Amino acid sequence: MNRNKAEYVLAIFREILLGVLLGFVVYLFFSVVNTAGSLMDMQIGFAMANVIDPHTGTSQPLLGNFKYMVMILIFLMMNGHHYLLKGLMDSYQWMPLSNELFARIMSGSISDFLVRVVGNTFLLAMQVSAPLVTAMLLTDAGLGMLAKTAPQYNVFVIGMPLKLIIGLFLLVLLMPGLASIFERLFSIMFESLEQLFGIVQGPPAGR
Repeated sequence: MNRNKAEYVLAIFREILLGVLLGFVVYLFFSVVNTAGSLMDMQIGFAMANVIDPHTGTSQPLLGNFKYMVMILIFLMMNGHHYLLKGLMDSYQWMPLSNELFARIMSGSISDFLVRVVGNTFLLAMQVSAPLVTAMLLTDAGLGMLAKTAPQYNVFVIGMPLKLIIGLFLLVLLMPGLASIFERLFSIMFESLEQLFGIVQGPPAGR
């Protein structure tokens, strides 16, 4: 009797752990936008003016918070919540109650997968922020050359508004391409969830 109770408790803990794994993978891809926004804000100068996110209760970067809201709108427009709910329901077929989660954790396959996903999401954040960050670095290089060739100009006074103008202008130019970037990000997210399903249990019979 005690053995049955212990197995029941382990089964509950295993299902909770599976839900945490799925939610963590999804959260990593949604945090790509906040990480990219932090990198952009740091270069433009918005990092000193973070806002409070009511969802998490923590301070978030301005551009990261803005792009996060755009990302949620695109996610809902492409019926991403339907795919996410369908994936949650299909998880009982891909990962049935008899799954071998603890054995996969002991083998290190899940840890290796999570490390790779964290690295990929950080790389995606770097790629999303790369155009604007590169432009800001070139602006800093230009201001440095100006300081050397024309010392009478105060680059600290000129640099801040110049970087703001250039950053906002590039942000307006990059806005039309955000939809395709986020759609690609969502497709990578669902592919990663399928990989997690395959690592834990493998596809069900007939698929």
